Amino acid sequence: MKLDILAFGAHPDDVELGCAGTILKEISVGKSVGIIDLTRGELGTRGSAVIRDQEANAAAKILGVSARENLEMRDGFFVNDEKHQLEIIKMIRKYQPEIILCNAIDDRHIDHAKGSQLVSDACFLSGLMKIETTIDGEKQTAWRPKLVYHYIQWKDIKPDFVVDITGFTDKKIESILAYGSQFYDANSKEPESPISSKNFLESLNYRSRDLGRLVGVDHAEGFTVERYLAVNSLGDLI
Repeated sequence: MKLDILAFGAHPDDVELGCAGTILKEISVGKSVGIIDLTRGELGTRGSAVIRDQEANAAAKILGVSARENLEMRDGFFVNDEKHQLEIIKMIRKYQPEIILCNAIDDRHIDHAKGSQLVSDACFLSGLMKIETTIDGEKQTAWRPKLVYHYIQWKDIKPDFVVDITGFTDKKIESILAYGSQFYDANSKEPESPISSKNFLESLNYRSRDLGRLVGVDHAEGFTVERYLAVNSLGDLI
């Protein structure tokens, strides 16, 4: 199955929090999108890996993605080495995306920056013909995505560009709230975490509104790039 866009997250809910609005918008215009979670989020303060599996599946249905897989790497302890790079390469070659979306380049949670660099490195290596990989006994062909973009998470990283997601924020929040064990619930008896506060939930709205304000739209999501952006003419910029 060839996909237009493949979004990676170190944990289930990373993709929803960072770029669900963009994914929804791309799907609305006919693009095919998949999600790859690196871990099951088993070290999360709230819930469990089994609950996160269920929540991730529910969120995928809300977003309407074409595929979602979990590589079951160790939450908190995966590393950027050959073994883990090969697992990412297999996914890139399986889905052959033109665009990769991945974790923030720097963030509060150490897995985010690690996952960001791991996926970025694997994107390059995936294009090398002499690296051989197989899935279900079938040899894969080399594939390198054209573009790698990093979404923004906890830290207020300055974006290199933003995507207008006006009209898609309600559905984005719905996909995030599919992770009911993780986020604000006044009746929850679970321990508090940095993302379980009411302020964090509200920040999803005011961050997208602030990015939108800066470019003259209602809501936006920001991304950083690994190389200069190029346009055909000045009129391509809005």
